[in-house]
Order: sequence, then C-alpha cells, then structure tokens
Amino acid sequence: MKMTIEIDCTPQEARTFLGLPDVSVLNDKLVEEMQKRMSANMAILSPDELIKNWTAFGVGAQEQFRNLMSAAVDASMGAARSK
Repeated sequence: MKMTIEIDCTPQEARTFLGLPDVSVLNDKLVEEMQKRMSANMAILSPDELIKNWTAFGVGAQEQFRNLMSAAVDASMGAARSK
C-alpha cells in the first residue's frame, strides 16, 4: 500500500510542527555580520589600495616574485624536454 500525505504550511509552521528551534534571529545576526565584513573588505579590493599594498613590499618582493615565476617556467620547460 502506498500513501501520500501533502501538508501545506509555511516554513515556520513546519519547524514548529517538527520541534525544530527558531534560528531566524541567529540567521539575521550572521547575515548582518557577513555584510559588515564584506563591506570592510571591499575597501581593500579597490585598485588604489591594491597598488599601495603591492608597492609596500618594495623591490625585493618584486624580484622574488620574478624569480619564482622564472623557476616555474624553467621547471615546466625541463619537464616538457624530458618527455
């Protein structure tokens, strides 16, 4: 025998019926905190802030990055030659 029961209720009514806790207040707090953090981080992603951060490392960091990229290219070329 197969039975189908259809219940028409709101999510809040379903949570109450099943005995689940009401977490809407917690959800509102989490969403508010995420919005604050995203807004704070958006300022960091502005182009002028990115340039300030990148240039703050100086020439030494730029040279290290160039060396890292050169080593990666050399390694990939060596792997291609050995095949």
